[in-house]
Amino acid sequence: MTPKIDYSGVFAALPSPCLVLGTDLVIADANPAFCQVTGRSRAELLGQYLFDAFPDNPTDPEADGVETLKDSLHRVLSTGQTDHMALQKYDIPVPGNPAVFKERWWTAINVPVLDPDGKVVWIIHRSEDMTDVVRARRTEPLPSVSPGREAAMEAELYARARQLQQLNEELRQAHARERRIAVALQEAMLHSPDLARHPNIAVRYLPATGSLNVCGDWYDAVDLPADRFTVTVGDVVGHGLMAATVMGRLRSALSAATRTVHGPAQALEVLGLYARSVDGALAATAVQVLVDCHSQLLIYSSAGHPPPVLLHPDGSCDLLDQATDPPLGARPEHVPRPQANATYTPGDTLVLYTDGLIERRDEDIDAGLARLTSTLATCTGFGAEHLADALLARLGLASGADDDIAIVVVRLDRTTRPY
Repeated sequence: MTPKIDYSGVFAALPSPCLVLGTDLVIADANPAFCQVTGRSRAELLGQYLFDAFPDNPTDPEADGVETLKDSLHRVLSTGQTDHMALQKYDIPVPGNPAVFKERWWTAINVPVLDPDGKVVWIIHRSEDMTDVVRARRTEPLPSVSPGREAAMEAELYARARQLQQLNEELRQAHARERRIAVALQEAMLHSPDLARHPNIAVRYLPATGSLNVCGDWYDAVDLPADRFTVTVGDVVGHGLMAATVMGRLRSALSAATRTVHGPAQALEVLGLYARSVDGALAATAVQVLVDCHSQLLIYSSAGHPPPVLLHPDGSCDLLDQATDPPLGARPEHVPRPQANATYTPGDTLVLYTDGLIERRDEDIDAGLARLTSTLATCTGFGAEHLADALLARLGLASGADDDIAIVVVRLDRTTRPY
């Protein structure tokens, strides 16, 4: 008879610091080793969004621990494969004094836990505190580090480096050239410098499962004078390099038009005229929202795209659906596009998305919109990054879907304006 294994006891006994994360990157469990190395109790950690519990050190201008770890976790969610992380600096708050950070160096492995259908349901985050090794290399000898402990740490670093080397070699051998070109193209076309000035905006891009990591969905943000900026999402029919090429042309054209015309309707008019000369663009859709921070006004227009959602702190939602028109290039003659306004209150959240987020086979779009708004109602009070992760997780899309998905989440408060 096979003995029953106490998996909770095994997890608690693991000598390496470990977390169990949900697909929304909320901490579901932490073993004693993790609590010991971070100085936080299990009760303090459970239910917290990982990057709320462990933000970047605000006094370190080169801090990139959050970004690096977040990228790794999103790779696990999108690929369903283990992701090995190299040595990195990621300072953590001092227990009881969250404004003060202490230097920490880590290596980590992020391992997916899959359901019977192969979808990621949990992530095991296993880390090793390598701070003593890094410091020992700076100021040898370091009496506080025992020879046995140092040898174990060096063995861990060596093993992790070998794993990374092996994985990199496998990646190079697996359609390396085609994938590098595709990923570089997509990243270049989705790069939005103005987003860096908006800490309250989060974006997510998930290509359709099984694709080359390129697609026709896109997002953009453009800063304008007088405390105004626009956010946009768009969708080109199809997947792969052809759709991505069309997407890049439309995105660039709209970005230029936004800076020269007055309002989203005119920008989409210009884009619609241009789309008629671009093969593969006639059924493309887009929606743009101009945020006027001074007047707390949203000005929007849609070319055949699902309506943005304005989420209020009480959980109620408004669909921005009063300025909807046919897709880009659909009309043979030029007709002015409609535009509408809506006011917002600090604390509201604006969500733009592409149809892959809401559409399901054999289901009316109204059912998808109802599912979206009811899910958003459970995410009130979340920051933009947390809400983006929670939304994908609670809709069962953290590992991707049959269609491409792009999301823009804008937390509308008094710090929303660009700086």
